[in-house]
Amino acid sequence: MSQRRIRVGIDVGGTFTKAIAIDIKTGQLIGKSTTPTTHKAQKGVSEGIVLALSQLVKESKIELSEIELIAHSTTQAINALLESDTAKVGIIAMGVTPEKGDVIKRTNLQDATFNSDQSLKTEHVFLDTSHLISEKEVHHAINSLKDKGVKVIVATEAFGVDDPSNEMFVMKNAMQGNIPATASHEISGIYGLEIRTLTAAINASVLPKTVEVANFVEAAIRNAGVNAPLMIMKGDGGVTNMDTFRTKPILTILSGPAASVAGALLYLKVTNGIFVEVGGTSTNICIIKNGKPEIRYVTIKDHPTCIRSMDVRILGVAGGSMIKIKDGRVWKVGPRSAHIAGLKYACFADPDVLKKGKIITIKPKENDVEPYVAIKCDTETFAITNTCAANALGMIEKDDYSFANQTSAKIAMELLGRELKVTGPEAAMSVIQTASFEITKAISKIIKEFKMEKAKTQIIGGGGGASVLVPFVAKQLGVPYKKAEHAEVISSIGVASSMIQEEIEHTISNPTPEQISEMHKKIHAIMIDRGAVPESILINSEYISEKALLRVSATGNVELDSVENAKNIFTLDEALIRASEMMEVSKDLVELSFETDHYFVFTGHVSEKKLFSKKNRHHVLILDRFGRMKLSHKNAKIFQGGKISILEELDDFLESRNNDIAPQVYLLNNLKLVDFSSLTSASHILNAVQQELDNSEKAAIIVETN
Repeated sequence: MSQRRIRVGIDVGGTFTKAIAIDIKTGQLIGKSTTPTTHKAQKGVSEGIVLALSQLVKESKIELSEIELIAHSTTQAINALLESDTAKVGIIAMGVTPEKGDVIKRTNLQDATFNSDQSLKTEHVFLDTSHLISEKEVHHAINSLKDKGVKVIVATEAFGVDDPSNEMFVMKNAMQGNIPATASHEISGIYGLEIRTLTAAINASVLPKTVEVANFVEAAIRNAGVNAPLMIMKGDGGVTNMDTFRTKPILTILSGPAASVAGALLYLKVTNGIFVEVGGTSTNICIIKNGKPEIRYVTIKDHPTCIRSMDVRILGVAGGSMIKIKDGRVWKVGPRSAHIAGLKYACFADPDVLKKGKIITIKPKENDVEPYVAIKCDTETFAITNTCAANALGMIEKDDYSFANQTSAKIAMELLGRELKVTGPEAAMSVIQTASFEITKAISKIIKEFKMEKAKTQIIGGGGGASVLVPFVAKQLGVPYKKAEHAEVISSIGVASSMIQEEIEHTISNPTPEQISEMHKKIHAIMIDRGAVPESILINSEYISEKALLRVSATGNVELDSVENAKNIFTLDEALIRASEMMEVSKDLVELSFETDHYFVFTGHVSEKKLFSKKNRHHVLILDRFGRMKLSHKNAKIFQGGKISILEELDDFLESRNNDIAPQVYLLNNLKLVDFSSLTSASHILNAVQQELDNSEKAAIIVETN
């Protein structure tokens, strides 16, 4: 019998750390374990990670040699930023003397424009690069910043994305002096000096903390006897190696929410819907459109950044949220949870113990302004939570993760009801209504923002607390609801199923074929460095003309999965169904036009009735083997065949157009989808296509025909 290939996914949540094991050949979930997150332990969350992993290995009878990969999500970077547990940053800005004033203005983040609440603590020096800067100048700058309490350095220069040598020189000297450093060109290839510097400074501010956490986690995993690669979840839904976490922790912002969405996408294969994950402390809401999440530039505590991540709305209300009362009514639910207060849920208490309890008010954290209600018994105090209210109302089914002692739940609500002078069920319903209001409001806003039809929209519930709040919200909104399979560990499944994913952006007004090719080589090298198998790397490029921005993204795997069996690989029929859903045409009108080992290309035949005529168009859609949409063009043409015939057909087509503006042209081969829409002349397009075809055995050209 061949050895199993097991991937372990560990989601470090605000309340619980959950680990799962998946047999990557069959997609079968072979084990899961849960332990409270060890925020306050000597070695932080790493202790909970090892405990969850040890339980999983023991209970599921897993041999350590069977584990091929461990991936985990983390809240460390975002928590450090939200709680201002950050280091003072020294910014070394560089430029030529005539531009000194402008460079200082654009990089000195003590300016309220960039750092409105002054939560980012910075010091600033300027180095003149009119001449070759010396080590002596750099050492002097670093030492002057260290004297002001700086713990980490940011190197930033006006055109550092084009020539990063000065930024790298400063970084090298800082690191030789045992002070962590980051450079703005490493964070982004965008020209905007202000936003690049600000993003680098935010990244630098959490470096000392995340390096410590990364070292704890890695050491703990290795001491447990596991030698498999250790990966970490990023906010865009991909995973990367631990060195990235040590140098670019900002990429892991929204790591936890991204993990649950990745589970919905890769394991549940959701095409369209609103995914709502309810944990113990917070609720994450994400829109999934055409098989992929919405991606946006992240804003952290009112600081804009040039980091792109999933568009996740995070609310401070969840299954373990505690209750505030005021003027004889339930006033607020959350953001404090029972876990933060160090209390057990009342609905899991012994009914005989709870009967003798009385309502008290407590402040889980010293700086809480208003207190929360709890039940004080002889030897223990219990929290009244959303989970207690839902169980008291009989809203939770017996086999659900959130199912608790119904008698205890009802006693807790009766005690709260007496305090409010209402019945227990009335008190429970008031709790659920108050808690759900924020979620309902957020989803209503999303439906309006993305112009979604309620009848065609589905809410998918995930997380251990899904049944506590999400079915009620869906009913209030009149939107169909579905609970995710393995809802309580869907985020851990997402971490285990995710691939290595990277993206780079560069400001280029008129890219040449050579520049596009150079970007492809650069991201390919990054992917190899992150641990991706070369044959698995898929590269996608797109040009955003209104921003003069070339964006290149890539996905890859640490190991090449079995295409026949892997749970998250789409069959042709599954891909065909998804394509028809995305095109909004019958499956009978969709055909497979082209296929490689990694991509499906579908054509949908659409007839549009005009006033006096009928127009046929061909909707071309490209999906990768994981069901992710790579291109959708509502009116396009496909050229395929040998290299010479493809070039001839493309040349004839470009010549036949009575239009000076070149059409959008894309080339697809086995491992790349290249967007040539940035090229404006027919000769440039033909030249670029020819270069790519030189390295392709099998290819197709997609051209817009509007």
